[in-house]
Amino acid sequence: MSFHFQIEARDGKARAGRFVTPHGEVKTPVFMPVGTVATVKGVPQETLEELGVQILLNNTYHLYLRPGVEMVRRLGGVQKFMAWDRPILTDSGGFQVFSLSDLRKVTEEGVTFRSHLDGSSHFFSPESAIAAQIGLGADIIMAFDECTEHPAEYARTRESMEMTLRWAARSKKYFEEHKQEVPWFGNGPALAEIMEESGSLDSPVTTGSLGMTERGTQGISETQTLFGIVQGGMFADLRRESAQRTVELDFPGYAIGGLSVGEPRPMTFEMVNEALRFLPEDKPRYLMGVGTPEEIVRYVAQGVDMMDCVLPTRAARHGLLFTSEGRITIKNARYAADEGQLDPTCGCKVCSRYSRAYLRHLYASNELLAQVLNTIHNLAFYLETMRKARQAIVRGEFQSCINHGDTEGAEVS
Repeated sequence: MSFHFQIEARDGKARAGRFVTPHGEVKTPVFMPVGTVATVKGVPQETLEELGVQILLNNTYHLYLRPGVEMVRRLGGVQKFMAWDRPILTDSGGFQVFSLSDLRKVTEEGVTFRSHLDGSSHFFSPESAIAAQIGLGADIIMAFDECTEHPAEYARTRESMEMTLRWAARSKKYFEEHKQEVPWFGNGPALAEIMEESGSLDSPVTTGSLGMTERGTQGISETQTLFGIVQGGMFADLRRESAQRTVELDFPGYAIGGLSVGEPRPMTFEMVNEALRFLPEDKPRYLMGVGTPEEIVRYVAQGVDMMDCVLPTRAARHGLLFTSEGRITIKNARYAADEGQLDPTCGCKVCSRYSRAYLRHLYASNELLAQVLNTIHNLAFYLETMRKARQAIVRGEFQSCINHGDTEGAEVS
């Protein structure tokens, strides 16, 4: 079986569960750091493992442009390429193409866009976006969708939602016809070459970086898992309809997309709720591209299982750090002589070794190490926030923690 999801505990709407992919097990709720171009900026893979990262997100659009899908496929898939033997999820590229508003043209067939690297022209259709993700070889891949801009009129939003549904059906059809072409599949070219080099196609093969350890051909039949995406803009009825009709297409998991695009947060929470009402209880729910530490806890409380966001890494590069005492802007002069830990309650390697004064010095000196250490801490804080949420759900204490406001502190200037 390529994918299996089960819920182990509930507390209110919050769920603690786990799912199994060809490259390992993931406990939910889970936060997925964003490794856009097969790297979490400034953080080596062994450090991500030490932090307890269970699953990474890679970006199809960026990897398609550089180094190219065929190159990654020839190298055995993105896990082997980046020396990461744990699960990976790839987005479809739809959001990145959406962000190129001045460089794209959308039709029923797909999207023509210009590369942000060199201006060259490219085309993504549901079929080619899925083909690219099959070639990259992530465990979980996403249907190709159109992310609706905000603000958008109702008619425009409905038109976009309808096209996303048609694209979802096309994505699924192509995936079902071509899913065995994934690089690490039993009949895939990369695995065949490895087996041929081993001297016998029937002998066990050890390929740790591919997530397949000591298994023969009969044990390497897993494929990727394709999730559908709910759209509908900022209209509650369209969110509900999109969820219902996407579920009718019968995906193993469902994502909620098109949020955090400039709308006020109360509207985000409302749209998430509207979609969740119509998503199956027995399948994972993935909220794309959100949010702050206190927000991800709230999304868990709403019933979300998976989240990703660039905020912890992007904020770190700009000197904004998340702590149990609130947000710290480390470049501020008040920290120049501060010998204290960044976060007294954090056990990460940054907080256990370096002072706020030193971190402030590194940032003020424009040292690359500042970005590295800041990123490690912010990721540790996000991951620990999610671990604590899961533990609270399992213990049946999550709702009481939420009611007592036991989340992130106020902003520290």
